[in-house]
Amino acid sequence: MPNGLPIALIQTRSPATAEAGLAHVEPLIRQAAADGAKLILTPEGTNLLEQRRDRRAAAITDEAQDPCVLGLRRLAAELDIWLLIGSAIVRSGHAGDDRAANRSLMIDPTGAITARYDKLHIFDVDLPNGETYRESATIRPGETASMADTPWGRLGLTVCYDVRFPHLFRQLAKANAAMIAVPAAFTVPTGEAHWETLLRARAIETGAFVLAPAQGGTHEDGRKTWGRSIVVSPWGEVIAKLDHYDPGVLPATLDLTEVARARAAIPALTHDRDYAPPQ
Repeated sequence: MPNGLPIALIQTRSPATAEAGLAHVEPLIRQAAADGAKLILTPEGTNLLEQRRDRRAAAITDEAQDPCVLGLRRLAAELDIWLLIGSAIVRSGHAGDDRAANRSLMIDPTGAITARYDKLHIFDVDLPNGETYRESATIRPGETASMADTPWGRLGLTVCYDVRFPHLFRQLAKANAAMIAVPAAFTVPTGEAHWETLLRARAIETGAFVLAPAQGGTHEDGRKTWGRSIVVSPWGEVIAKLDHYDPGVLPATLDLTEVARARAAIPALTHDRDYAPPQ
Protein backbone atom coordinates (compact mmCIF):
# COMPACT_ATOMS: atom_id res chain seq x y z
CA MET A 1 0.00 0.00 0.00
CA PRO A 2 1.41 3.42 -0.98
CA ASN A 3 1.45 4.96 2.48
CA GLY A 4 2.52 1.83 4.32
CA LEU A 5 0.72 -0.71 6.46
CA PRO A 6 -0.66 0.72 9.73
CA ILE A 7 -0.23 -1.80 12.53
CA ALA A 8 -0.44 -1.80 16.31
CA LEU A 9 1.09 -3.95 19.01
CA ILE A 10 -0.94 -4.38 22.18
CA GLN A 11 0.94 -4.55 25.48
CA THR A 12 -1.00 -6.22 28.26
CA ARG A 13 -0.85 -7.43 31.86
CA SER A 14 -3.12 -10.40 31.41
CA PRO A 15 -5.23 -11.56 34.36
CA ALA A 16 -5.62 -15.21 35.38
CA THR A 17 -8.91 -16.05 33.63
CA ALA A 18 -9.98 -15.83 30.01
CA GLU A 19 -13.06 -13.74 30.79
CA ALA A 20 -10.92 -11.17 32.57
CA GLY A 21 -8.31 -11.40 29.80
CA LEU A 22 -10.89 -10.40 27.20
CA ALA A 23 -12.12 -7.48 29.31
CA HIS A 24 -8.51 -6.34 29.72
CA VAL A 25 -7.40 -6.49 26.08
CA GLU A 26 -10.58 -5.49 24.22
CA PRO A 27 -10.42 -1.73 24.98
CA LEU A 28 -6.81 -1.61 23.82
CA ILE A 29 -7.66 -3.32 20.53
CA ARG A 30 -10.58 -0.95 20.02
CA GLN A 31 -8.26 2.00 20.60
CA ALA A 32 -5.76 0.66 18.07
CA ALA A 33 -8.45 0.09 15.44
CA ALA A 34 -9.95 3.54 16.03
CA ASP A 35 -6.50 5.00 15.37
CA GLY A 36 -6.38 3.25 12.00
CA ALA A 37 -4.47 -0.01 12.55
CA LYS A 38 -5.37 -2.72 10.04
CA LEU A 39 -3.15 -5.43 11.53
CA ILE A 40 -3.13 -5.74 15.33
CA LEU A 41 -1.01 -8.14 17.38
CA THR A 42 -1.37 -9.12 21.04
CA PRO A 43 1.17 -10.83 23.35
CA GLU A 44 1.77 -14.37 24.52
CA GLY A 45 -0.86 -15.45 27.03
CA THR A 46 -3.43 -12.93 25.83
CA ASN A 47 -6.31 -14.90 27.30
CA LEU A 48 -4.71 -15.62 30.66
CA LEU A 49 -1.41 -15.87 32.52
CA GLU A 50 -1.48 -18.28 35.43
CA GLN A 51 1.52 -20.47 36.28
CA ARG A 52 0.03 -22.08 39.39
CA ARG A 53 -0.77 -25.46 37.89
CA ASP A 54 -4.02 -26.27 39.71
CA ARG A 55 -5.50 -22.84 39.00
CA ARG A 56 -4.46 -22.93 35.37
CA ALA A 57 -5.96 -26.39 34.90
CA ALA A 58 -9.25 -25.02 36.18
CA ALA A 59 -9.04 -21.91 33.99
CA ILE A 60 -8.20 -23.29 30.56
CA THR A 61 -10.63 -24.76 28.07
CA ASP A 62 -10.69 -25.83 24.44
CA GLU A 63 -9.81 -23.22 21.82
CA ALA A 64 -13.37 -23.38 20.44
CA GLN A 65 -14.83 -22.57 23.86
CA ASP A 66 -12.33 -20.08 25.24
CA PRO A 67 -14.19 -16.85 26.09
CA CYS A 68 -11.27 -14.62 25.11
CA VAL A 69 -10.68 -16.35 21.76
CA LEU A 70 -14.39 -16.24 20.95
CA GLY A 71 -14.65 -12.60 21.98
CA LEU A 72 -11.63 -11.57 19.92
CA ARG A 73 -12.96 -13.38 16.85
CA ARG A 74 -16.17 -11.37 17.15
CA LEU A 75 -14.19 -8.19 17.72
CA ALA A 76 -12.04 -8.69 14.60
CA ALA A 77 -15.19 -9.05 12.51
CA GLU A 78 -16.82 -6.02 14.10
CA LEU A 79 -13.75 -3.80 13.61
CA ASP A 80 -12.82 -5.20 10.16
CA ILE A 81 -9.23 -5.92 11.19
CA TRP A 82 -6.66 -8.68 10.95
CA LEU A 83 -5.88 -9.72 14.52
CA LEU A 84 -3.09 -12.00 15.71
CA ILE A 85 -3.77 -13.42 19.14
CA GLY A 86 -0.09 -13.73 20.07
CA SER A 87 -1.03 -16.79 22.03
CA ALA A 88 -3.89 -18.26 23.97
CA ILE A 89 -3.32 -20.89 26.64
CA VAL A 90 -5.83 -23.60 25.70
CA ARG A 91 -6.21 -27.37 25.92
CA SER A 92 -3.89 -29.03 23.45
CA GLY A 93 -6.44 -31.56 22.24
CA HIS A 94 -3.96 -34.46 22.44
CA ALA A 95 -5.41 -37.56 24.05
CA GLY A 96 -3.50 -38.73 27.09
CA ASP A 97 -1.67 -35.42 27.55
CA ASP A 98 -3.29 -32.96 29.94
CA ARG A 99 -0.79 -30.19 29.18
CA ALA A 100 -2.01 -27.03 27.47
CA ALA A 101 -1.02 -25.57 24.11
CA ASN A 102 0.57 -22.13 23.90
CA ARG A 103 -1.15 -21.25 20.60
CA SER A 104 -0.99 -18.28 18.23
CA LEU A 105 -4.14 -17.65 16.23
CA MET A 106 -4.51 -15.40 13.18
CA ILE A 107 -8.02 -14.03 12.76
CA ASP A 108 -9.22 -12.39 9.55
CA PRO A 109 -11.82 -9.59 9.23
CA THR A 110 -14.66 -12.14 9.04
CA GLY A 111 -13.65 -13.58 12.42
CA ALA A 112 -12.30 -16.79 10.90
CA ILE A 113 -9.09 -18.39 12.16
CA THR A 114 -6.75 -18.59 9.18
CA ALA A 115 -3.56 -19.88 10.84
CA ARG A 116 -2.51 -21.63 14.04
CA TYR A 117 0.88 -22.15 15.63
CA ASP A 118 1.76 -24.00 18.83
CA LYS A 119 4.96 -22.72 20.46
CA LEU A 120 7.81 -25.01 19.46
CA HIS A 121 10.47 -24.24 22.06
CA ILE A 122 9.60 -24.66 25.73
CA PHE A 123 11.04 -22.46 28.47
CA ASP A 124 12.74 -24.77 30.99
CA VAL A 125 15.40 -22.62 32.68
CA ASP A 126 17.02 -21.73 36.00
CA LEU A 127 17.86 -18.04 35.97
CA PRO A 128 20.85 -16.56 37.85
CA ASN A 129 18.50 -14.61 40.16
CA GLY A 130 16.93 -17.84 41.42
CA GLU A 131 13.80 -17.84 39.26
CA THR A 132 12.97 -21.30 37.91
CA TYR A 133 10.63 -22.11 35.04
CA ARG A 134 9.50 -25.55 33.86
CA GLU A 135 7.09 -24.75 31.06
CA SER A 136 7.28 -28.35 29.85
CA ALA A 137 5.33 -29.42 32.93
CA THR A 138 2.22 -27.60 31.74
CA ILE A 139 2.75 -26.79 28.03
CA ARG A 140 2.88 -29.35 25.22
CA PRO A 141 5.34 -28.14 22.57
CA GLY A 142 4.23 -27.78 18.98
CA GLU A 143 5.65 -29.79 16.12
CA THR A 144 5.26 -27.58 13.05
CA ALA A 145 6.37 -24.11 11.99
CA SER A 146 3.57 -21.94 10.64
CA MET A 147 2.83 -18.86 8.54
CA ALA A 148 -0.18 -16.59 8.21
CA ASP A 149 -1.01 -15.14 4.82
CA THR A 150 -2.28 -11.56 4.95
CA PRO A 151 -3.19 -9.04 2.23
CA TRP A 152 0.19 -7.36 2.82
CA GLY A 153 2.49 -10.36 2.85
CA ARG A 154 3.32 -13.46 4.84
CA LEU A 155 3.62 -13.28 8.62
CA GLY A 156 5.85 -15.86 10.28
CA LEU A 157 4.60 -17.10 13.65
CA THR A 158 6.79 -17.58 16.72
CA VAL A 159 6.23 -17.21 20.47
CA CYS A 160 8.60 -15.79 23.10
CA TYR A 161 11.43 -18.32 23.78
CA ASP A 162 11.44 -19.18 20.06
CA VAL A 163 13.41 -15.94 19.57
CA ARG A 164 16.54 -17.75 20.81
CA PHE A 165 16.41 -20.23 17.91
CA PRO A 166 17.53 -18.34 14.80
CA HIS A 167 17.17 -21.32 12.48
CA LEU A 168 13.37 -21.12 12.91
CA PHE A 169 13.42 -17.47 11.85
CA ARG A 170 15.63 -18.28 8.88
CA GLN A 171 13.21 -20.97 7.72
CA LEU A 172 10.31 -18.52 7.99
CA ALA A 173 12.22 -15.91 6.00
CA LYS A 174 13.09 -18.46 3.33
CA ALA A 175 9.38 -19.26 3.10
CA ASN A 176 8.90 -15.59 2.18
CA ALA A 177 7.86 -14.10 5.52
CA ALA A 178 7.98 -10.31 5.22
CA MET A 179 7.02 -9.96 8.89
CA ILE A 180 7.72 -12.22 11.87
CA ALA A 181 5.70 -12.01 15.08
CA VAL A 182 7.35 -12.57 18.47
CA PRO A 183 4.56 -12.23 21.05
CA ALA A 184 6.12 -12.68 24.47
CA ALA A 185 5.91 -12.75 28.24
CA PHE A 186 9.65 -12.24 28.83
CA THR A 187 11.03 -12.41 32.34
CA VAL A 188 12.52 -9.21 33.76
CA PRO A 189 16.16 -10.43 34.04
CA THR A 190 16.24 -11.89 30.51
CA GLY A 191 14.28 -8.98 29.11
CA GLU A 192 16.69 -6.45 30.54
CA ALA A 193 19.69 -8.38 29.24
CA HIS A 194 18.55 -9.80 25.91
CA TRP A 195 15.09 -8.69 24.65
CA GLU A 196 15.96 -5.89 22.25
CA THR A 197 19.28 -7.42 21.18
CA LEU A 198 17.67 -10.72 20.18
CA LEU A 199 14.84 -9.03 18.30
CA ARG A 200 17.16 -6.78 16.35
CA ALA A 201 19.40 -9.73 15.52
CA ARG A 202 16.49 -11.80 14.21
CA ALA A 203 15.34 -8.86 12.02
CA ILE A 204 18.84 -8.33 10.60
CA GLU A 205 19.36 -12.03 9.91
CA THR A 206 16.05 -12.46 8.12
CA GLY A 207 15.58 -9.08 6.45
CA ALA A 208 12.05 -9.07 7.86
CA PHE A 209 10.04 -6.79 10.10
CA VAL A 210 9.98 -8.21 13.64
CA LEU A 211 6.82 -7.40 15.59
CA ALA A 212 7.06 -8.14 19.31
CA PRO A 213 4.03 -7.37 21.51
CA ALA A 214 4.74 -8.11 25.15
CA GLN A 215 3.29 -8.69 28.58
CA GLY A 216 4.47 -6.29 31.25
CA GLY A 217 4.30 -5.80 35.01
CA THR A 218 3.38 -7.95 38.02
CA HIS A 219 0.70 -10.55 37.32
CA GLU A 220 -1.85 -12.19 39.59
CA ASP A 221 0.29 -15.31 39.98
CA GLY A 222 3.25 -13.20 41.16
CA ARG A 223 5.38 -13.37 38.03
CA LYS A 224 6.89 -10.19 36.60
CA THR A 225 7.24 -9.58 32.87
CA TRP A 226 9.41 -7.11 31.00
CA GLY A 227 7.02 -5.28 28.64
CA ARG A 228 8.89 -2.99 26.21
CA SER A 229 6.94 -4.01 23.09
CA ILE A 230 8.96 -3.22 19.98
CA VAL A 231 8.87 -3.06 16.19
CA VAL A 232 12.15 -3.62 14.32
CA SER A 233 12.78 -2.92 10.62
CA PRO A 234 14.44 -5.39 8.21
CA TRP A 235 17.67 -3.37 8.59
CA GLY A 236 17.60 -3.83 12.37
CA GLU A 237 16.37 -0.34 13.26
CA VAL A 238 13.93 0.10 16.14
CA ILE A 239 11.06 2.02 14.54
CA ALA A 240 8.62 1.91 17.47
CA LYS A 241 8.98 0.99 21.13
CA LEU A 242 7.24 1.24 24.48
CA ASP A 243 9.78 2.13 27.16
CA HIS A 244 7.71 0.74 30.05
CA TYR A 245 5.82 -2.34 31.25
CA ASP A 246 2.30 -0.87 31.53
CA PRO A 247 -0.59 -1.89 29.27
CA GLY A 248 -0.81 0.23 26.13
CA VAL A 249 -0.92 0.47 22.35
CA LEU A 250 2.17 0.78 20.15
CA PRO A 251 1.33 2.03 16.64
CA ALA A 252 3.71 1.78 13.70
CA THR A 253 3.62 2.01 9.91
CA LEU A 254 5.47 -0.62 7.89
CA ASP A 255 6.94 0.12 4.46
CA LEU A 256 7.08 -3.45 3.21
CA THR A 257 9.30 -2.48 0.25
CA GLU A 258 12.08 -2.34 2.87
CA VAL A 259 12.09 -6.14 2.99
CA ALA A 260 13.24 -6.51 -0.62
CA ARG A 261 15.76 -3.70 -0.20
CA ALA A 262 17.33 -5.26 2.88
CA ARG A 263 17.50 -8.72 1.32
CA ALA A 264 19.02 -7.33 -1.88
CA ALA A 265 21.66 -5.41 0.06
CA ILE A 266 22.65 -8.41 2.20
CA PRO A 267 21.47 -11.55 0.34
CA ALA A 268 22.53 -13.91 3.13
CA LEU A 269 19.34 -15.97 2.78
CA THR A 270 20.68 -17.19 -0.57
CA HIS A 271 24.20 -17.95 0.61
CA ASP A 272 23.73 -21.17 2.61
CA ARG A 273 26.31 -23.90 1.96
CA ASP A 274 26.45 -27.52 2.96
CA TYR A 275 29.34 -28.29 5.32
CA ALA A 276 30.59 -30.99 7.60
CA PRO A 277 29.69 -30.54 11.28
CA PRO A 278 32.48 -30.02 13.83
CA GLN A 279 34.04 -33.12 15.35
